[in-house]
Amino acid sequence: MGEQSVTRSVSIRRGEALRGAFTPPGDKSITHRAVLFGALAEGETRIVHPNPGEDCEASCAAAAALGARVDRQADSVRVTGTGGALSTAREPIDCGNSGTTMRLLAGIAARIAGPTHLVGDASLSRRPMRRIAEPLEQMGARVRGSGEAVCAPLTVEGGSLAAISHTPRVASAQVATCLLLAGLAARGTTEVVLHGPARDHTERMLPAFGGVLEVRALASGGRRVRVAGGQRLTACALEVAGDASAAAFLLAAAAAVPGAEVTARRVSLNPTRAGLLRVLEAMGAEVAIGSRSEQAGEPVGDVTVRGPRRLHAFDVPAEWAPTLIDEVPAWTVAASAADGVSRVRGAEDLRVKESDRIGALVDGLSACGLEAHAHADGLSVRGGVPSGGDVSTRLDHRIAMAFAALGARSEAAIRLDDVACVRTSFPDFFTVLRGLGAQVDGVAA
Repeated sequence: MGEQSVTRSVSIRRGEALRGAFTPPGDKSITHRAVLFGALAEGETRIVHPNPGEDCEASCAAAAALGARVDRQADSVRVTGTGGALSTAREPIDCGNSGTTMRLLAGIAARIAGPTHLVGDASLSRRPMRRIAEPLEQMGARVRGSGEAVCAPLTVEGGSLAAISHTPRVASAQVATCLLLAGLAARGTTEVVLHGPARDHTERMLPAFGGVLEVRALASGGRRVRVAGGQRLTACALEVAGDASAAAFLLAAAAAVPGAEVTARRVSLNPTRAGLLRVLEAMGAEVAIGSRSEQAGEPVGDVTVRGPRRLHAFDVPAEWAPTLIDEVPAWTVAASAADGVSRVRGAEDLRVKESDRIGALVDGLSACGLEAHAHADGLSVRGGVPSGGDVSTRLDHRIAMAFAALGARSEAAIRLDDVACVRTSFPDFFTVLRGLGAQVDGVAA
């Protein structure tokens, strides 16, 4: 899992209209699950094209801390699992900036008799973990954290678990996966009811590891997932699809520049992740998909976005928000180029990501001479011409990549104060952006 050498601050401005093709890094959500499921499984799991960023590196280190053997190679990871016989970690497990690592790991730690200590960086330590703590305690684990929101550092003390039925207040794939992982070792059948279209990577991947679960669609667009306890997972080999969230910034940048044409190769087409493509089409961009196939239960393909002469403003319905929650920062790039005011609703969860993304986006767009307003559950953006400016990334990789992508259509430079955070998900992002035609200063090629 390599990484690109970068300086902390960069500036980006328009060069040629973006053109070309790239292969995004392996999907972060899928990589986390493959590594942690492999740690639980019996035998050696081989993961090809894993995400190379620091977040997934945290999951690899966590798997090793619990007794798995993790061997990293150029574009693969081999995980020799524990067969469910997890070790008690001797030291606190550092989840870095990765909320996915911490939440999924809590479900695994709930299976271990004795305490597991989970820590993270300053950003992760502000993110609420009550949404996993309460149901895990109902199952019989003990979860201790900081304050009413149960923030990290967390201590999870597991043991004998009993199945529950749980409906998260917000449909969350991380919460669901946490409980399903605990449920694999619980007495009875654990049920999670999601009333919205949360990501379904766990349900697609568990059968590859021999896991048996029942998934039933709901009229709300969500689903009911059940898993019986007492199951043992077996190792498998799988290839990780390209990360749709990483590709989103460059595809949105193409949509925002007339005449641009960018192709993301072998990218995930999971319908719970494809909301941004639907929105770009509604705004008038041309979206073409070719070379469709399937990898580890996930649909993949090559996605090409062409920038039209004019983009139209579009209000993203609240019910679409779960399918592009991580892509909202990329959406602002297209919205900033559209005629009129675009708005996204149903995205209040953006307040508790690596940063308050709603606030970060509004402040950054305003710093670049664009009009944007925060709302309780989202934000609105009026299209215009960016004037360049100084933007704080707030140490959030998606904020950094969003304003870098905005810079690709700005005649004056957009200067980002700290882009080291992109290493968490897309280490080669700035090299790819430069290769597609943007002017990037301050990043080693």
